[in-house]
Amino acid sequence: MTDRFARMRQVYADAVAHAPALAARFAEAGLDPGNLTDQSALDRLPVLKKERLLELQSKAPPFAGFLACDLAELSHIFVSPGPIFEPLPAADATGHGMDIMFASAGVGPGDVALNTWSYHLVPAGLLFDQGLRAVGATVVPAGTGNTELQAELLLNLRPTVFLGSTAHFANLVEILEAKQPDVAARWNLKHAFLGGEFGDWSAKRSAIEARFAIRTWSCYGTADLGLVGYEKPDDQGDRMKGYLINQDRYVEICDPVSGMPLPHGSSGEIVVTTLSRGWPMIRFGTGDVARALELGSDGGAEHISSLEGRVGAAVKAREIFIYPSHLQSLASRIDGLREARASVGRRDGREEITLELLADDPAKQGVLEEPVAMAFRVLTRLRPDALRWVASAEGFGINGLLEDRKDS
Repeated sequence: MTDRFARMRQVYADAVAHAPALAARFAEAGLDPGNLTDQSALDRLPVLKKERLLELQSKAPPFAGFLACDLAELSHIFVSPGPIFEPLPAADATGHGMDIMFASAGVGPGDVALNTWSYHLVPAGLLFDQGLRAVGATVVPAGTGNTELQAELLLNLRPTVFLGSTAHFANLVEILEAKQPDVAARWNLKHAFLGGEFGDWSAKRSAIEARFAIRTWSCYGTADLGLVGYEKPDDQGDRMKGYLINQDRYVEICDPVSGMPLPHGSSGEIVVTTLSRGWPMIRFGTGDVARALELGSDGGAEHISSLEGRVGAAVKAREIFIYPSHLQSLASRIDGLREARASVGRRDGREEITLELLADDPAKQGVLEEPVAMAFRVLTRLRPDALRWVASAEGFGINGLLEDRKDS
């Protein structure tokens, strides 16, 4: 194992000289980057929650004083719903570490990958693209939309790799099978890198693998952190459970309230420290919940479980976070809308978003529906599946703007 604390000291000594907000975090904790010699020193820094980073960026856009390099050193600035800004240094040609996942799965030169993740503003499409190119694969930048064409490309272009959500993959298969049976005999797919789902996702993946004779893969990463964990085959060639940790990340499983590391095997919030220059995140609270399956000698997790849920105020739908601030903005933008709440459920394997709304005047509910749906889509880039009007604010609560009703 590399000495991650030596790397941490080097990265953050440089970072605090460029990033005043990061320097302030160290100063408030009474720390200097040179003090980062072990986990106990690191844990003197309070966890920075993703919601807090969003709040800080809204007050001091675009980067809230956390950018640790010159603007000229960036290749991309991604804009995720919030909005939250995520810079990518030009020196990073790996897709923020995504190449590790592809190399581990055996993807490389000669593979053709149909990448159906979005290339528009959000980082998923481009980061996967860069990771694939870094291992020598050829990429078809499909992005979102053009569903019928994407289905045809699985047969006509015969890619060996598919990237997209599990629901989208199932939709493409359904389109093909409506035209002709036994599509798997006509395509050339060997790997499917699929977006994760709560619930019995492992069984769904096993069913896909058995039916289509392909390998399915997943990873754990975020727009702010890049690749955190990835899957790889074990000694028997079977997929290992959970995620191995990218050695450019230091991962702790922490109490979501105190921010302190939990005993080995306990479920808690995934807290990540990155070890790369430009956009270093130290003790960043992801809001995702997992368990450490294996710890390294430096105290950081080397292997974590699959995700078990979320903590914090945000909920996730179709790989995009919805924050309370989105619902607050929605209510303030629409004249006649007093309050809004979002709940996320699942129907036939697809996540569905319901907006629960309170109008100033119940007689105007019908007039408000179209502008509400449009404004929500602008704020989050997600289309609501249903609108439900409520008669009173009872149940909304001070922080009750979001609810995750997915099975877990």
